[in-house]
Amino acid sequence: MTPRGFLFSTAEAAIKKVGRKDLALIYSLVEAQMAGMFTTNRVKAAPVKLSMRRIKSGKGRAIIVNSGNANACTGRKGMADVVEMTRLVADGLRIPTSLVYAGSTGVIGAPMPMDKIKSKIPGLIAELGKVSASDVAAAIMTTDTFPKIVKKKVKIGNKTGSITGICKGAGMICPDMATMLCFIMTDIAVSGRALGKALREAVKRSFNRITVDGDMSTNDTVLLMANGVLGNTVIDQKSQDYPFFKNALSYVAYKLSRLIAKDGEGATRLIEIEVKGARNEADAERAAFSVANSNLVKTAVYGNDANWGRIMAALGYSGAFMKEEKTDIYFGKVKVVGNGLATGKDVEAGKVLRGREIGIVVDLHVGRSSAKVLTCDMTEGYIRINAAYRT
Repeated sequence: MTPRGFLFSTAEAAIKKVGRKDLALIYSLVEAQMAGMFTTNRVKAAPVKLSMRRIKSGKGRAIIVNSGNANACTGRKGMADVVEMTRLVADGLRIPTSLVYAGSTGVIGAPMPMDKIKSKIPGLIAELGKVSASDVAAAIMTTDTFPKIVKKKVKIGNKTGSITGICKGAGMICPDMATMLCFIMTDIAVSGRALGKALREAVKRSFNRITVDGDMSTNDTVLLMANGVLGNTVIDQKSQDYPFFKNALSYVAYKLSRLIAKDGEGATRLIEIEVKGARNEADAERAAFSVANSNLVKTAVYGNDANWGRIMAALGYSGAFMKEEKTDIYFGKVKVVGNGLATGKDVEAGKVLRGREIGIVVDLHVGRSSAKVLTCDMTEGYIRINAAYRT
C-alpha cells in the first residue's frame, strides 16, 4: 500500500539516451515534514547543495529527480540549472519554491540539458497520479538492473499507516552513503525532531553499511517525507508509537540497502559480512568494512574459493583490535578457521559460496560488539560497465 496523499509522474527527457523514462516527480498533496541525509564527499553536486539548504526548514512538498546527468562539478551554471528546475516545478504546482527538492544521478561534469528538461516539466506536472512509485524507481535508474522499492505497513494506535521507499544504486557504492538516491514517503504524522532521529538511526545501519567498490559519490541523497495524511496524533521521540515507526523505517532502509548490494555492478552474489565479538561497535564496523572492501575477498567469492587467508589479512590491516589466535571465521555455518587456524573444511565452504546470498561471519572473541556490512562479489562485469560508462 502506497502512503496516502502522494502522487507520482515520470517523463522521457532523453537526458543521456532515448527510449526510457529519465525524469520523475514526487508530490505530496499537503505540506510534509522533511528529513534528509547527504554525501559527506567534499565535492557535492548542485542538487545536493540545494537540498541541504532547503532541508533546514524541515518542510517540503515535491521532489524532482533525473537520471543520466549528475549535475556535479558544473559550477554556477549547474546551481542555476537546479534552482530553475525546482522553480518551474513550484510554479506549475503553485507552491513555494522552497518546498521543492531535487536529486540527480549520472555522469559527472556534463552540463545539464536544460532545454530537454524544461520542455518536459509541464507534462510531468499534468501527469501526476498516473503512475506509481515503482515507475519512479525505474526512471531514476542508471546502471541498475531492476527498480528498487520496499513497502511496510505500520500500526499506529487504531490506524494503519504505511512507509514506501524507492532508491537507485549499483556502483560507486561506499559510505557515506553510496552512489544512491533514496526517497522515502509515509502518511504517518511525525515531528521534525523524531523524523530526523529515526532517519539517522536507520541510515547508520543500512545505507552507511553497504559497499560495492569502495568509491564515494558526489550525489548521495536520502529524503524522507511525512505528510501526516493518516491523521494520527503526531509522533515525537517520547510517543508510545515512536519505536514502531522507527523500526518500520529501519526495516525499509535495510531492505533497500540489500537490494543495492544485490544489484552491485556486474555482481552475481550478495555478501553479508558480520563481525562479532569486537571490543566496540566502531571496531566491528571497521573490521567488517575492511573485509567487504577487499577486492581479493570479493573475487575469491566470485570464484567459489573459500580463501579465508584474505579475510584474515583484511582483518589484520583494518585497524580494529584483534588477536589472530582468538579469531574464528565461518562461511555460512561452515567453520573454516578456529582460534586462528584452519579447520580443513575449505571444500565444504566452497559449496556454500555457490549460493546467491553468502554469509561470512567473523568472531574476534575480544568483546561483545558486532556489526554487519553488505557487499557483493566482483566480476569482469564490473570492469565492462565502468570502462564504458560514458560511451
